[in-house]
Amino acid sequence: MRLLYINPNSTAEMTDSIVAAAQAAVPGAEVLGWTNHDGPPAIQGAADGDAAVPGLLALLPKARAAKADAIVIACFDDTGLGSARAMAHCPVLGIGQAGFHMAALMGGRFGVVTTLPVSVPVIEGNIASYGFAAACTGVRPSGLPVLAVEEGGDEVLSILDREIAAAAADGARTVVLGCAGMARHRQALSRPGGPVLIDGVAASALLAAAAHGYAGVRSAA
Repeated sequence: MRLLYINPNSTAEMTDSIVAAAQAAVPGAEVLGWTNHDGPPAIQGAADGDAAVPGLLALLPKARAAKADAIVIACFDDTGLGSARAMAHCPVLGIGQAGFHMAALMGGRFGVVTTLPVSVPVIEGNIASYGFAAACTGVRPSGLPVLAVEEGGDEVLSILDREIAAAAADGARTVVLGCAGMARHRQALSRPGGPVLIDGVAASALLAAAAHGYAGVRSAA
């Protein structure tokens, strides 16, 4: 399987860490990572997402030429997902959508820990539109900018750890990490006896493999 991650923002370092997390989840796949150099450096709220969509969609003909078997939009806001899905030649997933589905498959209610408060309305809207509102205990902003999360460090991990614990106290059995930059921190944030942490990058890689496999079964029927 040739799996393509399109990072809607213009920070190439994030693309590299996203590809590494996806490759670890599906080691047998060929994982490609493309950066939307026409997007903002980080997507923090609806305005940044809107600004990223044209450049993201402009990459889809190249994805067809590259013979991608599945495409993943590598922003937790699922930036441009509906438009990309309508235009693409293959299955298209978003890491937010994949994270919510994986949390539901794991059972019980889930919470989300994300970056800035400006991102919360977009994520809440996606959760509702995907049909998961009743299963979600809430979306908790950490107050950390996207690029600070990507950079990491002790203070960042401490803040995220606190918000994960608060989500668990709200009744979440699983916690979805609400930023692509959190993928690299999942292991460091996992605690014995704590909630299961869902990384949307890994979840999307596994679900993309399933979608690609099902497409092959369907075409053979």
